[in-house]
Amino acid sequence: MKFCKKYQEYMQGREGKELPGVGFKNLKKILKRCSRRHSSLCPQKGPLHVVNNPHTCPAQCSVCDGSFFPSLLEEMSAVLGCFNKQAQKLLELHLASGFQKYLMWFKGKLRGNHVALIQEGKDLVTYALINAIAIRKILKKYDKIHLSTQGQAFKSQAQRMHMEILQSPWLCELIAFHINMRETKANSGKGPALFEACSLVVNDGKPLLSCELFDSIKLDIDLTCSICLDPVFDPVSLACGHIFCYMCACSAASVTIVSGLKAAEPKKKCPLCREAGVYEGAVHLDELNILLSRSCPEYWAQRLQTERVERIQQAKEHWESECRAFLGVE
Repeated sequence: MKFCKKYQEYMQGREGKELPGVGFKNLKKILKRCSRRHSSLCPQKGPLHVVNNPHTCPAQCSVCDGSFFPSLLEEMSAVLGCFNKQAQKLLELHLASGFQKYLMWFKGKLRGNHVALIQEGKDLVTYALINAIAIRKILKKYDKIHLSTQGQAFKSQAQRMHMEILQSPWLCELIAFHINMRETKANSGKGPALFEACSLVVNDGKPLLSCELFDSIKLDIDLTCSICLDPVFDPVSLACGHIFCYMCACSAASVTIVSGLKAAEPKKKCPLCREAGVYEGAVHLDELNILLSRSCPEYWAQRLQTERVERIQQAKEHWESECRAFLGVE
């Protein structure tokens, strides 16, 4: 079965959930109309016959670029926004305490049982990955018709704009959620099967989070902090998608753990990609934190003891500074 048909069937099966998707079929029609238009305007014989074939159009095409890329960008934004919102809501529910769950139930956010919660998370991961494949395929189709690399350039631009769904920290959190639930259910001997293709592998003390689906996409997330070169502890994802230990990120942003990453100056850059303004939108990866603490218990206990001393010292210095400022003492 062709991917376009498979994608259409998948999205039709989600109609009751009102999830936005990529207009895969409509975007293909735009490209098809463009190639036909160019075919009618170009000669079929002569020295340019090889270049001007009826299935291509110019690399700089006002017809395609004026409608194709804006439409795709709008759809990518809608898909990413919906995914992030749904995933955040689901994970907040899973990590909520008893009293918080009662409040969520009272507000109408708590629906279904534990098994339904797991299935919803699985559906969200599938939704993210199948839309990532749809975007990849339609951009590849664009480059094929235009004999260009504009599609790949657009993909790179979307990544810089943080529109790439595979960059979302909530996808990383959902994968960790699935592994956590799989291990919990394996210990109890109950519950539905989750993604078997999701795994956390630790080689020589270096953890790697992996997820594979549809035989055409594999997501590998390196969980080694590029600042301290150890497995990320109390992990946080910056707006650019790079993951660091929380204290390492605070150090890079020149803020204390008490002030938090939101207090970082806008000019502060990511230590890896050097993008500025990435600290304000940082996301704490709580599910990943649970997964790593279970997978590396000895390292976690040692790191917890070390960081506790440092956190107490930073908190003490912060509040002493605040008191001196309040009293007007230098």
